[in-house]
Amino acid sequence: MDKPLLLLLCCLQFLPAAAQKTPFEQSDGNETATYGQVISWFNMLDQKYEQAKLVQAGSTDSGEPLHLFILSENGNFEPGGDRPVLLINNGIHPGEPEGIDATMMLSRDMLEKNSLPENLVICIIPVYNVGGALNRNSYSRANQNGPRSYGFRGNSRNLDLNRDFIKTDSKNSQSFQQIFQRWKPHVFIDNHTTNGADYQHVITYIASQKDKLHPALAAYMTGSLNPVLDRILTDSCFPPVPYVHFRETTPESGLIGFYDSPRYSTGYSALFNTIGYVLETHMLKPYEQRVRASYVFMEELIAILERDHQALLEAKSLADQKVKEQEEFTLHWRLDTTSFDTIEFRGYKASYKKSELSGKPRLYYDTSHPYTKQIGFYNDYRPVITVGRPKAYLVPQSWSRAIELLKLNGVTLQQLERDTEMEAEVYYIEDYKTVKTPYEGHYLHYDMQVRKEKQQVKCYKGDYLVHTNQPSVRYIMEVLEPQAPDSYFAWNFFDSILGQKEYFSAYVFEDLAADLLKADKELKQQLEDKKKHDPEFAKNGAAQLDFIYRRSPYYEKSHLRYPIFRVN
Repeated sequence: MDKPLLLLLCCLQFLPAAAQKTPFEQSDGNETATYGQVISWFNMLDQKYEQAKLVQAGSTDSGEPLHLFILSENGNFEPGGDRPVLLINNGIHPGEPEGIDATMMLSRDMLEKNSLPENLVICIIPVYNVGGALNRNSYSRANQNGPRSYGFRGNSRNLDLNRDFIKTDSKNSQSFQQIFQRWKPHVFIDNHTTNGADYQHVITYIASQKDKLHPALAAYMTGSLNPVLDRILTDSCFPPVPYVHFRETTPESGLIGFYDSPRYSTGYSALFNTIGYVLETHMLKPYEQRVRASYVFMEELIAILERDHQALLEAKSLADQKVKEQEEFTLHWRLDTTSFDTIEFRGYKASYKKSELSGKPRLYYDTSHPYTKQIGFYNDYRPVITVGRPKAYLVPQSWSRAIELLKLNGVTLQQLERDTEMEAEVYYIEDYKTVKTPYEGHYLHYDMQVRKEKQQVKCYKGDYLVHTNQPSVRYIMEVLEPQAPDSYFAWNFFDSILGQKEYFSAYVFEDLAADLLKADKELKQQLEDKKKHDPEFAKNGAAQLDFIYRRSPYYEKSHLRYPIFRVN
């Protein structure tokens, strides 16, 4: 049997036997539903079936509401209880709409066939990036094979919402976090389309980075969930492979496990002990294949979670309990390039030919030369920055944006009832780097270096203590510790501390500095040692005056002092 016929037969076995067809089905797999059609479709299912409910779950930057579609076999549409929750997110990048069309069909088929899982609640965000979905076009995905028209990657404020799960600049992100914290999902799927190399696989996916996930969940995911999912997908004519992010120029060099820091959806979900999947279907495969692949991925994962519901409940419960007792947390990780597994990869031969535009050699993939071979998969990450957990953090009420987001993400805060003083560990920002051009509306900081010292700090009625013995401790640590790559500090929440507010007039301070050196022999010795070991400093009178000033009582303590304090 030739390959096109085999692929057709594989796809046909997943065609639904439903009377009412989606716009995708009506167009023979060439169109994706518009935002209005999507909401009308799920509203129709809500009206028709008692096991389905469509609700407005918040606002978006577009002015349109964010919807949540809930599938519950027993008709209970409230969170809690003894059933795991699967949350599916569609259209975070509306130019990658496979999940939108696939969940429309999958929801209908499960309801029509009365095949909803008994032991799993399914929550679906039909379209997350509503503004991007409304900005419909046929050209922004230049490398993609269909559909005919689709939405735009940026939302109505031109934000990439898959970089907005910590800084939360968008109303979409606020609404998502309300949904997430209300339903506390056990597993999360974010549906996408991948760019990059050409290869035979229709399905690639990112699973939560195993080393960053709590061991109880990582063991279940890597030991049971992923292997079964991979086997079933392969048997269903959609053999998967990890997201094709490779070490060098082409995939044969080895694939690298994606570093899903908390700015991304699965990095965010992992902070709350939720197993996450980013499904990335291949851009160059026909749209009809990509939608069917998305359908099968979700259908099979649902079946596995239904089977494993008790094991999943126990793993997450154990992780939630243990993380409250954890004493050290890794904030930053680095790929171990010496450790790898081997996986089967079905690719195309990569070659070079003369570019018709530049005349220079250009890369291309020769689809007439497919191959199947074992390649390396580098997916072990090692801790780079690890910190001990304080008993609590003190967050002054003046930093209202941080307080709002902590509350939004289910963090319990205790407000002080009176003015007081307490001993705390205080960070000073010794060094940091900043990107040269804006990244998602921010000048992101990175490579932060800090110095820690103990101080008596003043606290005021209305300030907040954030105790760390709560299930959301990983979120707390990774947003409040400044060295974390997606901390609130990294996203510019506290940039005003980086600017000095007071200084001195040199001609006045010269005499005062001389008096300070006479009175403080240790300071005078520090100055002499600095001049001795730094010839440029020894020739610079202004630098020497600044050196004395920064070690004097006149220098403001708040300059470069990180405003969130660790309390033990």
